[in-house]
Amino acid sequence: MTDQPIPAVSAAEASSGRPWYVSAILAVCAITLVLGGAWVFARIRSPFPFYGTAYDTPVQAAAFKGTDQDGRPFAFSPATDRKVTALFFGFTHCPNICPLSLAYLDKVRLSLTPAEQANFRVLLVSVDPARDTPERLREYVTFFGKAQGVQIAEPALSRVARAYGASYEQADIKSASEYQINHTTATYLIDAAGRLRVIWDYTQLPQVARVTADVRYVLGSAVSAEKAQLGAQP
Repeated sequence: MTDQPIPAVSAAEASSGRPWYVSAILAVCAITLVLGGAWVFARIRSPFPFYGTAYDTPVQAAAFKGTDQDGRPFAFSPATDRKVTALFFGFTHCPNICPLSLAYLDKVRLSLTPAEQANFRVLLVSVDPARDTPERLREYVTFFGKAQGVQIAEPALSRVARAYGASYEQADIKSASEYQINHTTATYLIDAAGRLRVIWDYTQLPQVARVTADVRYVLGSAVSAEKAQLGAQP
């Protein structure tokens, strides 16, 4: 008869009389339940698995006024415009983030059907109103597709940016007209009811199919809500 090694047993296992592998199985089950509960909670909070960062509770987007790229008065009234809007803060002298954002957001727009495109828009709010004249904005946004450019004078621009949680500041200043601007790189998706639903960082925008899926879901939610409202009318 040969001696066989006996696995070490913890004090807790010894006192409970429970084999170590049973404890391991129970631990795995507990972790699975916790992760499963977190997944269920996330799906209850937002039944659609957004690629961007979804707002826990949709909040009303801030309205603002300015001048569009054609030199006309522009008023963004998210609660009444009835369009899904992808909005971001940028400027025309931006070396990389803004061109990439505009280019990929236009790819998203082109991925939509004509009917969906009619209810979706891309909006660039300039954080450089001193240099970004309406003429320059028009040349810039139309180069990348069909975005709209908006110029807002200070100090109103600062108030609008704060309302969206965005920030910006001049950097690498060489002269009064030669400088760069550090700014928030987020794009905000606003639904047709004027509520902030999703935020994408510019590094996410190259995933066009996933961004488009987010937009399509929000567009579809707007259509469903409108149909429900019409059905409820006498």
